[in-house]
Order: sequence, then C-alpha cells, then structure tokens
Amino acid sequence: MGKPPFPTSETLIAPPSWRCIDFISDLHLHEDLPKTTAALAHYLDTTPADAVFLLGDIFEAWVGDDMRTQPYEQRCADMFAKASQRTRLFMMVGNRDFLLGPDMVAACGAEHLPDPTVLCAFGQRALLMHGDELCLADEAYLRFRAQVRQPAWQQAFLAAPLTARLAQAQQMRNASQMHQKTQAPEQWADVDETSAGQRMAAAHAPTLIHGHTHHPQTQSFGRKQVANGVRHVLSDWDLDHAHPRAEVLRWTAEGFVRVSWR
Repeated sequence: MGKPPFPTSETLIAPPSWRCIDFISDLHLHEDLPKTTAALAHYLDTTPADAVFLLGDIFEAWVGDDMRTQPYEQRCADMFAKASQRTRLFMMVGNRDFLLGPDMVAACGAEHLPDPTVLCAFGQRALLMHGDELCLADEAYLRFRAQVRQPAWQQAFLAAPLTARLAQAQQMRNASQMHQKTQAPEQWADVDETSAGQRMAAAHAPTLIHGHTHHPQTQSFGRKQVANGVRHVLSDWDLDHAHPRAEVLRWTAEGFVRVSWR
C-alpha cells in the first residue's frame, strides 16, 4: 500500500462523564497583556467545562521550556496548574509556541495534544488543529515552518543561552507586528478548503475546529470531500487593545455555542 496522504490523526475518546467541552486558542499570552491574562484566569476559575482544549499560540512566543523560569511565564504556569485541579487541560502547540515542550506542559498540569487530533464526543467526531499548516497560500511561512520544525534546527536553537533566544524572539515579534501593520486582517491567508476537506475526510470527521487565522466564524466547509462538513474558527484573545475580543467555543450534547468572555 502507498503512503497515506496525511499523517494519521491521533484519536481521543471523551469519557462519558464529560458534559461540557471548551475550545480556545491564540491567547498570545505576554506580560504586556495584563487584561487578557486576568480574563483568562477568571475564565479558568469559573468555566463549567470538564475539559479545556487550548489549540495553539497559547503564548506569544516560546523559546524553550526553561522560559518558565521567567516571572510572567511562571505565573502563567501556576494559573494553568491551578485550573488543572478542577478541569482537564489539553495543550496543542501553534506557530508562535511550537517549542512548548513536555516540561512546561507538565508544569501546567496539562496533557499534550498532538496536531491533528480527532476528538470523539457526544456521538460525533471533530478534527482539532491549530490551522497554520492548512494556510497553503502563505508560502513564505510554510517554508519557515518546515525549517523550524526540524529536530536539528530546534536542537541548535535550544543550545543557545536563554537570553539570546529571548532577544531573537523579540526581534521576530517586532517583525511580525510590522508585517501585520502593512496588511489588513482580511488579507491574511486563510485555511485552504480543499486541503482541509481532505483532512476531514481522511479522519472521518465532518467537523473541523481550528484557530490561527483570528477570524472567528462557523460555516459550511469542505463539503466536496465530506458530507455536512462544517468548520468552527476560534477567536483570538486580546482585551488590552482596540476591538477587545475573547471567545470560547463550547461543545455539549446540544451542539456548539460561542461564549464571549469580555
């Protein structure tokens, strides 16, 4: 048999005791976002969810798990660890925090969530992804992604002193912010529907849940490849600048709803 076109998705079967599942992504946690961080802490303290799935870009940048020794990141780890005492936490890496490793995940009391993962709950199958690898029009980023996901590149990068890695992350953050100022949000690359539909079909999952694009919406999607296909795009969180936004996608036996956390 030939090689399958896509990596095999991990499968996670929700226990029958789960009655409420939350999805969030693109928190971009950074010490310059105190209102966003406070809102997240309040959410984690009060959500009724039995499980919270964080689908990538939890941190604005992550340069290695020794970063958790920094004061702000340590506070975030403590915040997540506290939440893990009342609900299960699952963490998927994104394009900003792809170096988030097992030490930090453990410090947060969370469980690593592979990208992609199929979640089986309430008699349905949902494909969970961060979404960046499906933005096929963003060719420059995909070349960068292929480079930095190589074990050799990561080993060499992590061998540098933490101060040097933090400085490089700040330079990349500044460059990203300048790039965003030259493009309107509607010009940002979106997920390629054909490729996403093929992933959904291969996973036998008519529902796709992802973040990355910062364009929250629910729409029919990938229906050429999978019947009744639908995607839920997660909101990013930012309560410290203009146009505040913070939204949770909640899944129960009754279906999906969006909950604003502003």
